[in-house]
Amino acid sequence: MPFTPAEVHFLDRHREEVAALAATVGLTKATALSDAACARAALGEHGRAALELIQARRAGAGKFPDTWLADHDAAQQATPAPVARQRARRLARHAAMVHDVTCSIGTEGHAYQEEGLAYLGSDVDAARTRMAARNLAGVPGALILRADALVPTSAAEVIVADPARRAGGRRISDPARLLPPLPALLEAHAGRHLAVKCAPGIDYSGWAGLASVSSVAGAVKETCLYSPGLAEGVRREAVMVTPQGVDRLTDAMPEDVGADLPGRYIVDPDGAVVRAGLVRQYAAREGLWMLDERIAYLTGDRLPEGRSGFAYLETVPLKRAQEALKRHDAGTVEILARGVEVDPDALRKKWKLKGRNPMTVVCTRIGRQGVALICGPRISTDK
Repeated sequence: MPFTPAEVHFLDRHREEVAALAATVGLTKATALSDAACARAALGEHGRAALELIQARRAGAGKFPDTWLADHDAAQQATPAPVARQRARRLARHAAMVHDVTCSIGTEGHAYQEEGLAYLGSDVDAARTRMAARNLAGVPGALILRADALVPTSAAEVIVADPARRAGGRRISDPARLLPPLPALLEAHAGRHLAVKCAPGIDYSGWAGLASVSSVAGAVKETCLYSPGLAEGVRREAVMVTPQGVDRLTDAMPEDVGADLPGRYIVDPDGAVVRAGLVRQYAAREGLWMLDERIAYLTGDRLPEGRSGFAYLETVPLKRAQEALKRHDAGTVEILARGVEVDPDALRKKWKLKGRNPMTVVCTRIGRQGVALICGPRISTDK
């Protein structure tokens, strides 16, 4: 539930009490009643807001400092810090000032400031702007104001927007249905560079600029739509943040790969590569090839550095997977599926495997046939 401005003021004034409460509550289903009782005893009518703040801080780990003010929804949509830094570096090559017109709690302000950009944040929600002002109080030159994202209020060269990505509990894939809608943002800020943060599954097929898909430790976090002036000559990009560093692929890279029989390993590319439609570019760079021209699984005789994959054993028709797994004395099984409709949990129950060996089954389609690629357990390489 969103905070009121009065609740934000209270939480800011009672930081020590909130911190003490955070050390005592579990925030699980089993502790819900006792947590509520503790919160009421400590903070009275503001106990509910304090619990939401504590929950938001825990959900925001890796996105913002644990001393920040945040509500649950803001924490869920907040950009992970390494993704914000990558965006800030791109924008710093094109502007001196950024206006974040849906700044929420100010998550990206630090990243822009670190890149030497002046930061102006605005939001239509009064409670969110109060939280942003408090959170960015230590950022030199950061300005926060209350304003509608569709009403121009600055002369900043770059406009950043993070529209609501859900409606009725469902992800929005159509840019015209974002809140505010992408066409309305384009019209309101015509003539300015635009960077619009979206859910990973946004349909960017009609976008004239760059679609940049970011992942952190293999988990896809967002697709950012950059207007043509920020695209730097590419249309699609995958940005993969790993413990080893940042890996980047673009559609300007070579993509001359074909499909052939499985090699020594099966590779499931990072989700950012798949979402950005850069599977061929990734395969070409890593010396891999495709199993089928239409399916995003790859194969090769080595695993890419710093990535995981599966040692290939054999290919069988999908209906004979159980037989093959029992022949390999399979026990626990990781199941991947792409190009065929299967329910991994239902398959595990159906197969009833009781062997000793951990295995992997890649359920996919090669040509017109549904097949199961029987593999060893997931293995990783390190840079």
